[in-house]
Amino acid sequence: MLLGEYEHTLDAKGRLAMPAKLRESLGSKFIITKGLDGCLFVYDMEQWHQLEQKLAALPMSRKTARDFTRFLFGGACEGECDKQGRVLLPANLRRHAGLEKDAVIVGVGSRAEIWDAGRWNEYNEENAEDVSELAEQLADLGI
Repeated sequence: MLLGEYEHTLDAKGRLAMPAKLRESLGSKFIITKGLDGCLFVYDMEQWHQLEQKLAALPMSRKTARDFTRFLFGGACEGECDKQGRVLLPANLRRHAGLEKDAVIVGVGSRAEIWDAGRWNEYNEENAEDVSELAEQLADLGI
């Protein structure tokens, strides 16, 4: 399970140090792709294959299924940490997430998310009140 919030800085080559605790859970190779809300999603290979199977089962006759599949797979790449624990983030993924220097890596259970630090702070400020409302809605569902 991927948990925690970690602040790191991208180097000049676009490499980002992955926290040791997350590296252990992600394994030696993992998938990085465009995420929702302006971040990147990071999946271990098992979670990625499960997601891949779910997307393959969607009816390709539905435009939303085709669009989402293109979004997720078209932006995906295989990640692997170097000896210093850094992963190279391709330019297209850095652009998508607005990553230039300061980043926040967040473990959210089945995946990690990589955020530009400024975007992460804005997201948290904008959604602070929504979390209480969401918690109430989830309580109605028994969670």
